[in-house]
Amino acid sequence: MMKRNLVVIGLSLLLGACGFQLRGTGSNEFAIKEIDLQARNAYGQTAKQLQQLLENSGVNVHSGAPYKLYLAKEEETQRTASYTSTARNAENELSTRLTYEIRGAKNALLYTDQLEVLSTYVHDENNLIASDQESVQLRQEMRRELVQQLAMRLQLITPARLEQLQQEADARAQAEAEAAAAARRAEQESAPLQSPIQLPISQ
Repeated sequence: MMKRNLVVIGLSLLLGACGFQLRGTGSNEFAIKEIDLQARNAYGQTAKQLQQLLENSGVNVHSGAPYKLYLAKEEETQRTASYTSTARNAENELSTRLTYEIRGAKNALLYTDQLEVLSTYVHDENNLIASDQESVQLRQEMRRELVQQLAMRLQLITPARLEQLQQEADARAQAEAEAAAAARRAEQESAPLQSPIQLPISQ
C-alpha cells in the first residue's frame, strides 16, 4: 500500500483533495485582481496550472500588470526514506521545492519565499514499472498541491501590502544610490592632487 505524507514547509494546513479550486479557505477570492506571471520554465506544468487557477479565480494574468509573480526555481529530488531488513530500498521520499518572487516597479524585489512538498511511496523491486508509475502519479499530485499552497499564500497579499513593499524597496534603492554617490565623492576628495607636468623650455 502506498504511504503518502504531504508536508508543506511554513504551513500548518494540510490539504488532501486534488483539483484546481482553492480548498479549505472558504473562498477563492484574491485581493490582487491582476498580476504578471512569469517563470524560469514558462512552459512547465506548474506555471500553466497556476495561471489556470488564477484566471479561474478572477485574476487578470497579463504582462502589463504592475506586479510580477516570478517562479524562480523549481527542484525535484528523490532519496531513500527507509530500508528493508536486508538493507534494500523499501520507501522513497520525493521532494518538490519552489522558490518564487514578487517584483514591482523597475523590477524591484518586493518579496521572496519558498514552498516544499514532501511525499513517500513504497519501492517494489519486484515490480519496478508499477513503482515508476506510482512515482509519476505522485509527482503530479505534489505539483497540484504546490500550486494550491502558493495560491493560498497569494490570497493573503493585498494591493496595500504590495504598495508598502514597493515604497520600502524604493527607499532602499534610493539609500543605496546615495551611499554609492557619497562613497564616490569621498574617494575623489581623498585622491592626491597631481602636480602639473613641467615641460622643458627650449633655448
